[in-house]
Parts: sequence; structure tokens; C-alpha cells
Amino acid sequence: MRFLPLAALAGAALLFQTTTALAQGQMPEDKSKRPSPPAMVKTSVGSTEVTIDYSRPSLKSREAFGEKSPLAPTGEVWRTGANEATTFTVSKAVKIDGQPLAAGSYALFTIPGKAEWTIIFNKTAKQWGAFKYDAKEDALRVKVKPKTLAAPVEQFTITADKSGKVALMWAKTEADFMVK
Repeated sequence: MRFLPLAALAGAALLFQTTTALAQGQMPEDKSKRPSPPAMVKTSVGSTEVTIDYSRPSLKSREAFGEKSPLAPTGEVWRTGANEATTFTVSKAVKIDGQPLAAGSYALFTIPGKAEWTIIFNKTAKQWGAFKYDAKEDALRVKVKPKTLAAPVEQFTITADKSGKVALMWAKTEADFMVK
């Protein structure tokens, strides 16, 4: 009978260790199980490798863009996806819509608008969402005109092709920029 309290104490200690390790990020998380799962887009534009890591939120009957959107409010910096900030990596220096961007990894933020979007390449690539976004760390900002899609896109999607076109699509909106 003396061993039962010791076994319970040992079980509680193991549970505490596991919970503490999870809280400290020491045990790997299966990100594919998140409500907004991870995705990666890779392409070559000439001899330059382009990689975009992002998470894919779904609309779930919500408004994606607009002044009252809970997801990506008009006129506010958006992480361009969900969870961690989207990362945009280029293996060589490129031009984004004609403007120079050095080789490296960047957080890809956007400021959605009805008539114009701002695409932001921020030097602090690893960050959670846009909560600590600092405009002083912007490497480049470009303005693009959004397009209206014929059919809505339920889950946020980024595509990139060998021509250098990168498309951000969600709801009935598409915003594109060119990598050369």
C-alpha cells in the first residue's frame, strides 16, 4: 500500500515534465494538425531559388478583408497567412516589381486595401504573426493593385511560378508581384 502514493507522485512528476517541455517548445509540434496548416512554395526564377513558407487559414464563413475583418483588416499590417509570419527567401539578389531586394530571408507582410495593397519584405524573418512588426526593419515595400477572382478561394493560397509571378489568393481577392 505504501507504493501507491509513490507511483502517483512519479506519474504526476512525469506529467509536469512533459507539460513544461511542451510549454518551453522543447518537444516538436505537429504543425500539420493546426487549424491553419503550414505550406511551402518553391520555384526557380532563372538561377534564383524562391521559397515561401506560410500557414493557410480558412474563411469558415468569415470576411477575409475589410475594415471590420477579424482576419486581415483593410489598412493594417497582416502577417499574410496565419501563425508565424510568412517567410520569403531568395537565394540571390532579385528585383521585386522592378525594385532591388538582396538575397536572404524576409518576413512577408501585406497591408490589404480596396484599390491598392502594400507588399512588405521585413528583415526580421522569424517572428510570430505581425505582433512585433517594426517598419524600421523593412527592406522593401511595393504597391500592387488587387484583382477580383471569379470564384472564391476558401483557404489562403500562395503560388509562384518560373516566370516570377507570386500570387496571394483568398476569398475573391488576388494580389500579385513579380520576382525577376
